[in-house]
Amino acid sequence: MPKEITRRTLIELSVAGAAALAAAEARAVDRPDLPKDQRIGFAVVGLGKLAQGQIIPGLRRSKGAKLVALVSGHRDKAERIATAEGIPADAIYNYDDYDRIAKDPRIQVVYIVLPNSMHAEYTIRALKAGKHVLCEKPMATSIADCEAMIAAAKAADRKLMIAYRCHYEPKNLAAMRKVRSGALGKPRLFVTDMGRQANVSDPSDAWRVDKKLAGSGALGDMGIYGISASRYMLNEEPVEVRAWANTDPADPRFKTVDDMIAWQFRFPSGAICNGSTSFDYNATMSFELWGEKARLRADPGAFYGGNKFQMVDGGNFTDMDVPEVDQFAREMDWMADVVRGKAPMVSPGEEGMQDMRLILAILESVAKGGAPVKTDWGYKRAVDPAAVVDVVA
Repeated sequence: MPKEITRRTLIELSVAGAAALAAAEARAVDRPDLPKDQRIGFAVVGLGKLAQGQIIPGLRRSKGAKLVALVSGHRDKAERIATAEGIPADAIYNYDDYDRIAKDPRIQVVYIVLPNSMHAEYTIRALKAGKHVLCEKPMATSIADCEAMIAAAKAADRKLMIAYRCHYEPKNLAAMRKVRSGALGKPRLFVTDMGRQANVSDPSDAWRVDKKLAGSGALGDMGIYGISASRYMLNEEPVEVRAWANTDPADPRFKTVDDMIAWQFRFPSGAICNGSTSFDYNATMSFELWGEKARLRADPGAFYGGNKFQMVDGGNFTDMDVPEVDQFAREMDWMADVVRGKAPMVSPGEEGMQDMRLILAILESVAKGGAPVKTDWGYKRAVDPAAVVDVVA
């Protein structure tokens, strides 16, 4: 694992593992690729590093989706990508003429890949244009925005899915099934650490420490992976949180957002989650679950590729041998099947809003010096990923 992982190196991890990915895909049980004219058309909104490094390549590898349009404030960049991807000039949109997508029958799904504070506006405009939406996480920066996005999807009778790729990632799915099977015994303790060094000289990082654009710094960008993992691994929702922050006021990166935040969730079963996130510690995306009988270790557990999951029983470490896939292609294929009516919605807007509520509860506890904050809002996951998403598709 590299000593320093930036946003760029996270994106490039799967490129480094391309040979392993190809070998793993050869072992997978493939479903046939749909003909191009039967694939669901996606427009990508925002052409930053994630879009160029993972989402657009994922659409190339998709079996049931295809790239049909681009939305960007930089025409020259959009034209360059359009030429490379075979996208016609009339399928390039900017943010001012974005609403014209309503008249473009090629577009069925809009994938929002913008700074967090822009998610609500462009999601709602896409829904009003009659398009389904796949939106990056965190879903938004406020509960009000989350509620407005969910309401807009219902009013338009369109699908709204939040891009929780780990819900569809084979190793995470296999681990969920291990937990559900009782292989670990009763889950007792979940520990997660998600963070890296933020580099504000990189424009793709600079907005992530700007509260107006990001909302919550490392907590929403990296910590959300640990928050979500604790919930989908334990298959229950926290009822209380306590949290603390430690931020160097002299560090120019943290003028508007906290740096390191540690939290503790209490779950109805009695399980405890200890979590942390930071934009100023050695890079990690790991979690570990202790049960009465065994332990499950994921280090890393949420990279774009190369995740390593192990079952630990005493001194015995057993790797979970599960094929790698292109996580973004698989996520978009699932969305395409949802649109076709061939798959259930696993990560709806309500799922994104639950994580947003928990992020805000963590920040509330931080503001109160670590005082407990109740989080038992009655939310229940509509669909368990482990029950409906195949480990290998």
